[in-house]
Amino acid sequence: MDIVVVGAGSLGSLVGGLLAREHDVTLVGREPHVGTISEDGLSVVGTEEFRVHPNAQTTVSQGADLALVTVKAYDTAALAADLADCTLDACLSLQNGMGNESQLAAELDCPVLAGTCSYGARLREPGTVAFTGRGEVVLGDRDGGRSTAADEVGAAFRAAGIETTVATDMPTRLWEKLAVNAGINAVTALARVENGALADSPADAIAADAARETAAVAREQDVNLSDERAVSLVERVVDDTAANHSSMLQDVSAGRRTEIDAINGYVADTATKPVPVNETLAALVRTWERHREQ
Repeated sequence: MDIVVVGAGSLGSLVGGLLAREHDVTLVGREPHVGTISEDGLSVVGTEEFRVHPNAQTTVSQGADLALVTVKAYDTAALAADLADCTLDACLSLQNGMGNESQLAAELDCPVLAGTCSYGARLREPGTVAFTGRGEVVLGDRDGGRSTAADEVGAAFRAAGIETTVATDMPTRLWEKLAVNAGINAVTALARVENGALADSPADAIAADAARETAAVAREQDVNLSDERAVSLVERVVDDTAANHSSMLQDVSAGRRTEIDAINGYVADTATKPVPVNETLAALVRTWERHREQ
């Protein structure tokens, strides 16, 4: 399969590197990362260690069988406009937050699939990505149900050795992922702690309350997600990724803009009733963003 990975940061580079062992892959990212890959290949270290030599460039300039989107949520609208000029058979979002798939589908003629990924990754240096934990990719039709495109993409991922499930309930899966991100990302970013710190009081209560609020908003959207299920998912991820730094913590540590608007901010903006924990977390991270360069 001919695959273009748009957003070759930590996760995009890892998944793209894994796919490049079996498929023709082009990584689209920033310098000096892509320049190093073009010259020396992509080195994956950690859980698995190997080197691959995918194409690497800074712009989207070609069509493909699959566009795999891993850009930050705030870049989705601009990327969708760029991809509209490409000939694609399918597009898969493995992004954080909510609303990415609808923005892509508004611009693209091909099937847009939703996905989640629990593989752990961190960019170590240009040309090198650390594989920090094995997980699973879950993908399927963004509205739920069966999808031929999803079956084909799932088979391509499995052929590359990526643990992959093709699901028919992606709306629920996306809200479950949002509950996890709402519970973990902002709390770890604000406290500057690894995921495992959320197993201890008082951080565990904050994370659980954020997840419960997210579940309540999901039910307002006719998604059957119980409070207990949302909290248990947060606890499981905290346990499984105890040593990991959340993506939002990585962004804050690097002084970068975060995806708060698509995570806790999305919960707060979508809710029809007060969600004070998500509102507070979103406000605090937005305040940090506003003043981070001052």
